[in-house]
Amino acid sequence: MTSTEPGTLASVTYTTDAPVVLIDDEARGELGRDLRRLDVEEDIMGLRTLVARFHGDSPDSDGSADQLAYLDGDVIDLGRRISVVIGPPGDSRTIFTGTLSAIEAGFEEGDAPTVSVYAEDALMGLRFRQRTATWTDMTDADIVSAIAADHGLGSETDVEGPTYPLVQQAEESDLAFIRQRALRINAEIWIDGDDVLHFAERERRPGVELVLTQGNDLLSATARVDLAHQRSEVTFRGWDDSQVAAIAETADGAVVAAEVAGGRTGPDVVAGVYRQSTLSRSRRDILSAERGRHYAEAEMRRRARSFVTVEGTTNGSPDLIPGTKLDLRRVGAPFNGPGYRVTWVHHGYDLSSGHRTNFRAERPALGAG
Repeated sequence: MTSTEPGTLASVTYTTDAPVVLIDDEARGELGRDLRRLDVEEDIMGLRTLVARFHGDSPDSDGSADQLAYLDGDVIDLGRRISVVIGPPGDSRTIFTGTLSAIEAGFEEGDAPTVSVYAEDALMGLRFRQRTATWTDMTDADIVSAIAADHGLGSETDVEGPTYPLVQQAEESDLAFIRQRALRINAEIWIDGDDVLHFAERERRPGVELVLTQGNDLLSATARVDLAHQRSEVTFRGWDDSQVAAIAETADGAVVAAEVAGGRTGPDVVAGVYRQSTLSRSRRDILSAERGRHYAEAEMRRRARSFVTVEGTTNGSPDLIPGTKLDLRRVGAPFNGPGYRVTWVHHGYDLSSGHRTNFRAERPALGAG
């Protein structure tokens, strides 16, 4: 498969090469041989997951229900590190690295038994720790870096935002808490192969650029433009105790102008269709105009970016991950062109279809191509 470095565009040839499964960084040929189905999934809020199903009556077992393969703990066991590599020789990609958290034996009438494993990337550790904590005089980036360090992870943050005098984490897992912080300022979360936790605004998230053509490498696609969640303005309100004054910060479509190369945006269109298309929200934690502005801009970006959406399937693309930049061709004139960012990916593999990649992507403008 041909991939590109960020900042370049190239057509991509997809293949259905069988995955290579590694346990504790050692390639296990028997797992590749016995693999029946593989599912790897991730979205922009992080936590990549894996489900792999293997033949339980492999040549290494005696075929009986009591002697299924992979249940003796020799190859597969809870807590072991599992990785999956897919793609042609010399151009393969690691699409998953994580820790085995569940093992399952399955029996169906008229079918061979299966042994399934479930795994998650390093963000799973943040789900296990649930706590109440108080964070003082810190930005969201500071909070995320501190939580990453608590879990033995590195961290890289690239977000703007206010310094909060006080942030309360109340009986939440660390993962749920940082996801909540990300939503407030429109940040995205992911773990890389070196177990570094990333917390960055979308426009600052690196990603390869791919061209996908319907009828060629893009096997199916459904493109949609929708006004349901669009607003012409978003206002967030609070109260400034130090000034004894109300806070009202408003964001409009201008906040996504830098992401638009042409075409019509959701805020502009909805303002012309519905006279009352504004949104107002009040929050107890808006104690300064700066915080209100950040919240309003984040909410407007989230809504405006989802104006145009596409769901598609390719013939297997290891480079498709959340954050990938897409240029779509032959999907209808208003939907053609660049500007799409991938928000969800599912890599699937089975013996009948080989490698297939399902994705969802969005962009803030219609007719931007």
